[in-house]
Amino acid sequence: MLPYIILHNIISLDGRMDWFMPDVGLFYEIVSFWKEDASLAGSGTILKALEHESAPEEGIKHSEEAMLQSKLKPLLIVPDSKGKISKLHLLKKQPYWRDVIVLCSSLTPRSFLDYLYDHQIEYVISGDEHVDFRSAFEVLNAQYKINIIRVDSGGILNGVLLREGLVNEVSILISPSLVGGFSPNSFFRAPDLKSSEGVISLNLIHVERLREDIIWLRYKVTK
Repeated sequence: MLPYIILHNIISLDGRMDWFMPDVGLFYEIVSFWKEDASLAGSGTILKALEHESAPEEGIKHSEEAMLQSKLKPLLIVPDSKGKISKLHLLKKQPYWRDVIVLCSSLTPRSFLDYLYDHQIEYVISGDEHVDFRSAFEVLNAQYKINIIRVDSGGILNGVLLREGLVNEVSILISPSLVGGFSPNSFFRAPDLKSSEGVISLNLIHVERLREDIIWLRYKVTK
């Protein structure tokens, strides 16, 4: 069985994820609403957070009050089929997650799997050249009892999950700002469609005006 997958992002009115100043505190205050079993963060998000060898900061951090008071903290799931993240063990020391699981593929370097083993980091191998998220999610549900996953990532991972039909809900905080530009740094990055059949339909389930004119929208994905 597949877990319930939620994309949760904060964007500008024109769909960008860069340059404007997001209300990170508000973003993570909302997180406890879903009572997630795990957070899925893209490898790029993790690499950026681990540029400094100390604790990861904004971008993948949960609200301290919400997480530290929780008796059962979520797992952190990180896809890294190429074995690029060399400091994953630092994440195990953080108070926001109870443990870390890495999603790998058949082509993940043996040296990286040895590194994970040496640091007692569990991993799931699914897919050939890249992570097969559908299969990996089924394993996470069956073996780790993960029923709800919140995706805390950028547009590329969001795009993969949306294109593969794995997302159940899209949660968006819209910041009252416009960025503009030609670069495609949006919360949904994927190859251009070849027909309208690939358009993803959504059903609005929640609208709320929050502080500082931020609008919270929640949509169910129409399968």
